[in-house]
Amino acid sequence: MKPKLPPAFAFALRNVFRQRVRSAATLAAISLGVAGLILAAGFVQDIFVQLGEAIIHSQSGHLQVAREGYREGRVRAPEAYLIEQPEALAKTLAAQPGVTRVLARLGFAGVVNNGRRDLGIVGEGVEPSAEAALGSYLRYIEGRPLADGDVDGIVVGQGVARSLGLKAGDRVNLVMSLAQGAVNTLDFEVVGVFQSFSRDFDARAVRIPLAAARELMDTRAAHLMVVLLDRTDDTDAVRTALQARLSGQRLEIASWRELSDFYDKTLQLYDRQFGVLRLIILLMVLLSVANSVNMTLFERTREFGTLLALGDRPGRVFRLIMTESALLGLFGALLGMALGCAAALVISAIGIPMPPPPNANIGYTAFIRIVPGEVVLAGAIGFVATCLAAIIPARRVSRMLVVDALRQGN
Repeated sequence: MKPKLPPAFAFALRNVFRQRVRSAATLAAISLGVAGLILAAGFVQDIFVQLGEAIIHSQSGHLQVAREGYREGRVRAPEAYLIEQPEALAKTLAAQPGVTRVLARLGFAGVVNNGRRDLGIVGEGVEPSAEAALGSYLRYIEGRPLADGDVDGIVVGQGVARSLGLKAGDRVNLVMSLAQGAVNTLDFEVVGVFQSFSRDFDARAVRIPLAAARELMDTRAAHLMVVLLDRTDDTDAVRTALQARLSGQRLEIASWRELSDFYDKTLQLYDRQFGVLRLIILLMVLLSVANSVNMTLFERTREFGTLLALGDRPGRVFRLIMTESALLGLFGALLGMALGCAAALVISAIGIPMPPPPNANIGYTAFIRIVPGEVVLAGAIGFVATCLAAIIPARRVSRMLVVDALRQGN
């Protein structure tokens, strides 16, 4: 025996398919609105993901381990925050599940001289081969990255190169003052000019081999241990595990989010902009659906008047209209979710060329990410908007006088 639908539900379902033109118009309004919400949410999510990956793979890594207070005190007294045995710490960090690579960095501030003028810089001594694996978002516009065999090589940010008129093959002097009052200087050859995601970083950044930085600073220590992970989503979990493992060693672990004020400000900017866009799309859905529902009910006023004349109570007519609207909302939401996901796949296969974000150097190709939570939320918004849009017209029609309803359309 086949299960039967409740009579009221079956009647509403027949009405939906009977009013084909109006139902199609309402479904189009709902589904296009839902698809628009999915595309907007997926576009915003892609911006956040790509921006985060650019920062991770051009500057910060996923995690940075340093002595307690280094981030606040490195400008005044960087020598007070050295990690004396970086190799041993690197082995401990690399043993943590989820960690793919650990890099040592030695930071310094100094002056670069090109023979004609000076420029204050913020530099790092790095391990060339390890940094090449990390810096997948670091683009060299001239020359090449540092190599392990470079004894006197230096790479400079695009802003530094512009300020000093440098190009690959030029020689520069790097001068820095030690804590003891001595001044050290070394001669370097510019082997490359890089461009990262951040314009501010490129304006002052230089990198030299870790061995050269240690010679300049007369130390075998490091300031930072940069940790690269398998998955960015594991950042918080790995950080918690490392904090437990390194407990009592007076070390602090910072995630890439904490290290990048630029990311948080950009995230807030785009959140506000696309929050307004989502609101506009929602209002368009509400107005479109309300208009379709109103027109449908206006054309069917005599039909509802006949139901009232045959003895149906106003409450039953109201429930009938709301059931029809709920069915339209459900069908429209499902159709919109399917259209949104399909459009996201098509657009992502092509890509969207994007200009550089504010205060950034590099443009990128955007995609539409399918975020399950956002897809469900967009469908729910379409369904709820349809039901809300039907309440006032349904109440008005169900409370009309029978004679007025029957006279409508004559």
